[in-house]
Amino acid sequence: MSRTSSLAVAPSRLDEARGSMQVLYGAVRGETLKRASPLSPEDQCIQSMPDASPTKWHLAHTSWFFDAMLLRPHLPGYRSFDERYHYLFNSYYETLGAHLPRPERGVLSRPALDEVHAYRRHVDTGMEQLMEQSDSRLWARLRPLVMLGLNHEQQHQELLLTDIVHALWRNPLRPAYQAPAGDVDAETDEACEPPQWIDFPGGLAAIGYEAGKDDLFAFDNEMPRHNTLLQPYRLCSRLLTCGEYADFIADGGYQKPQLWLSDGWAMIQEQGWRAPIYWSTPEGSSPRDWRVYGLHGALPFKPSDPVMNLSFYEAAAYAEWAGARLPTEFEWEAAAADPRIGQTLGEAWQWTRSSYDPYPGFRPTPGATSEYNGKFMVGQMVLRGSSRATPSSHARITYRNFFPPAARWQFAGLRLAKDGKR
Repeated sequence: MSRTSSLAVAPSRLDEARGSMQVLYGAVRGETLKRASPLSPEDQCIQSMPDASPTKWHLAHTSWFFDAMLLRPHLPGYRSFDERYHYLFNSYYETLGAHLPRPERGVLSRPALDEVHAYRRHVDTGMEQLMEQSDSRLWARLRPLVMLGLNHEQQHQELLLTDIVHALWRNPLRPAYQAPAGDVDAETDEACEPPQWIDFPGGLAAIGYEAGKDDLFAFDNEMPRHNTLLQPYRLCSRLLTCGEYADFIADGGYQKPQLWLSDGWAMIQEQGWRAPIYWSTPEGSSPRDWRVYGLHGALPFKPSDPVMNLSFYEAAAYAEWAGARLPTEFEWEAAAADPRIGQTLGEAWQWTRSSYDPYPGFRPTPGATSEYNGKFMVGQMVLRGSSRATPSSHARITYRNFFPPAARWQFAGLRLAKDGKR
């Protein structure tokens, strides 16, 4: 088909896609506000540590992304809500100018929360105009950037929850983000299935997102799709449970240096780690009297729940104690679609033994968004899957999450692996 005849039929398809995008835009933006709604204005100002951000900042930054990446450069006559916001709510995009240092986001008592909401409405109005007024050629170029902005916002929807859990946990009152339904003390724990070891033969495995295969979204760090040679390996059929991790604690796992990577052992000595960050138990009580803090406050310990809020160091130490190891991200992805493997998505992020490196042939997206992923490919470990806080439409098998090995406040657990028979 010639270029001219192709353009003759393109606008109708683009307009249909544009309408779907407008609906998706409203749904994603609305979900962010829904997640913030249980919180008071005071809650939304808190920054509990340098690695976390206040809820109010998440609300503003996700709006700044559309403001800076789409509205300023592409909407004629667009006027910024407040020019100072370009400094306050830029996260790390050096090519777009100076930004407030991350550890100082908690000083932003101003702008007030209602002003941040007004900023979101201002940006939403601008985006509505941009999506309606762009001609077909421009919309074809902007659509991928809008999708990136929406997936970026979904990342912050999860961060909003992980960050506020940490902030409320640091409050001596230990308030809940949201009250649990029913009488949690009356809940009974259901026994989980014994773990099974699933054998995989290894060989060449196609890893990563295949660009052009469908109209779905993927980040640039998930590409290009490439072949990786895997040795035979075994994966546990499910995630590690709280009860299993409690056995590690009871056996003195945090006091045995031979189980720990050097940096991890230094960390637990410096920080005094003796259990996952949100576990607590009254002095002298049985280990089974643990209470586990989360979105619904401090709840009774449930041995069958997947263990979460582990650092990479803790996950690796448990694996060593159990006579196993963590899977590589490539082993995880190659096995994730196998029906014998459970809890791949929607429970807890799963630490892997892979450092966050570029795939062979990786090229970041052009323009300002080139800073989105590539510049963080050092000193981080890859997590696969997704958590209970991840929007379901945001989860996929090829997704590569990444955090420093000491990070504990994310909803991260583990799945054990072993070498297979060769």
